[in-house]
Amino acid sequence: MTRRPPYPGQVLVLALDTATEAVAVGLLDVPGGAPTTVLASRVRYGARQHGEQLMPAVLEVCADAGRPLAEVDAVVCGAGPGPFTGLRVGLVSAAGLGDALGVPVYGVCSLDAIAREAATGEPFLVVSDARRREVYWAAYDGAGRRVTGPAVDTPAEVASRVAELGVRWVAGPVAAVHAELFGLAEYPAAGAGLTPSPAGLVAAAGEQLRAGQPPAPLEPYYLRRPDAVPPGERKRAVPASERDRAGERDRAGERISLG
Repeated sequence: MTRRPPYPGQVLVLALDTATEAVAVGLLDVPGGAPTTVLASRVRYGARQHGEQLMPAVLEVCADAGRPLAEVDAVVCGAGPGPFTGLRVGLVSAAGLGDALGVPVYGVCSLDAIAREAATGEPFLVVSDARRREVYWAAYDGAGRRVTGPAVDTPAEVASRVAELGVRWVAGPVAAVHAELFGLAEYPAAGAGLTPSPAGLVAAAGEQLRAGQPPAPLEPYYLRRPDAVPPGERKRAVPASERDRAGERDRAGERISLG
């Protein structure tokens, strides 16, 4: 059974994200009506190494903060969008930790976590790598509230909507790659490459987390089917004798139709 965190008051939150090439983990003190304090955090880069990096990082932030994992009151997890394999590592780990500790798990859009850290004061885009020459993206107002998306498109398709969306900046892991095509400056500076941070994840969870409201079911933002799909039904092998008889019937039919 999920135990209820001690709301209102200070809540110890474990935040994690594996939706991008970065594995982000943090332990945060979240008071009911005061700013969040990051007690310890780790951000590790290494595409396709999420499974090897996540749990060691969780144990390290607990050690750095001097707080045992058993004291965690809630878990916040980036739910994507992101590539299937890496994203699944974070979601499964967060769900397992929530179950083992008996605490709620709040899933948030990983692009929202980046946006909450950016909050440029003007409308902006957040983009991340979707592979297959596509990007995951969403549009936000100046306060970091999502107004469009998330979606997955080619960079050219996103560029065609920049004027319609009225955005002034672009942020995110692959912002530098596409800033020129979009005709936008990268926030907060060229090459920044913002990724979801523990503080951004907690900010995206918002008042639902602070008020101790029950979380929605943990659902990923996959946005498209995984590359690996179950094989289709295998065709039945036809013996040579059956193929020969079928061929004879077809040729006989042709002679009749021509006769």
